[in-house]
Amino acid sequence: MPTLLPVIIAAVAAGSIILIAFAVAAGRSADPVQARLSQLGTMQARSLEELELQQPFVERTLRPFASRLSGLTRRWTSTTFTQRTEARLAQAGNPGQIRVQEWLGVKIIASAVGAILLFALALVVLHMGLLLAIAFGAGGVGIGYVAPEFWLSRRVKARQAQIVLEIPDALDLLTISVRAGLGFDAALAKVVEKLRGPLPDEFRRALAELRMGKARREALRDIVPRTDVPALTNFISAIIQAETLGVSISKVLQVQSEQLRIERRQRAEEMAQKAPIKMLFPLVGCIFPSLFIVILGPALILIMTRLTGV
Repeated sequence: MPTLLPVIIAAVAAGSIILIAFAVAAGRSADPVQARLSQLGTMQARSLEELELQQPFVERTLRPFASRLSGLTRRWTSTTFTQRTEARLAQAGNPGQIRVQEWLGVKIIASAVGAILLFALALVVLHMGLLLAIAFGAGGVGIGYVAPEFWLSRRVKARQAQIVLEIPDALDLLTISVRAGLGFDAALAKVVEKLRGPLPDEFRRALAELRMGKARREALRDIVPRTDVPALTNFISAIIQAETLGVSISKVLQVQSEQLRIERRQRAEEMAQKAPIKMLFPLVGCIFPSLFIVILGPALILIMTRLTGV
């Protein structure tokens, strides 16, 4: 036994050293380049089905389905309708990066959903006849077809209102940057860097077009149909005219900034003058009837009791 004790101690020490070595090797941080290469190899080894399943449900199912539906009805759509829808989608900020064909498919899907819902409502819930249920379903087709247009119109108006609110601040920053010595393109880049909203997004797109080789006046002129805001249209027209005639852009920006500030104050005064008229409808429809009931109710009860003699 005494002769085995040194052997046992040596074996335990050797095992401890081996375990410590394994622990150090396992805890060592992996090489980031090697990890990236292994991740890239794993991504390349993935099948096409796995890559498609990683996309959102809308991208995998609804968008292709809407495109196929619009492809079936494309022959009945006119060029005017396509151009008008494309312009309205651009004015709405291209929500979801949707195209004209996909938007038409969305309207067809909404029509089918509206028809099914109203048909089921009339037949199951309201217990109407089959003919009335079919009539309700036909009405649902029209409602479902028009409802996306209402949503798009609200999106366009909200974006235009946001642009109108952003124009004075953006123009002030643009004027300060130009008067500080920056060029017009650098001043636009400063506006894009400091502000957030649909107007800086349009300036960002114009700067990207400038970097791709497009002329400045063309890049600025293309903002007009994508926004359809009169104040922005006047500002862009003034900048293009100043560039054409060789007028100092800083003076033009200063004049435009003052003009937009005046228009902003006038819009605020107009909204303040419209407020009493807008308050009249809830007063007449909601507050006055309740007030009449509270004030005249006891008097009417007293008169009725006196007349009936109860």
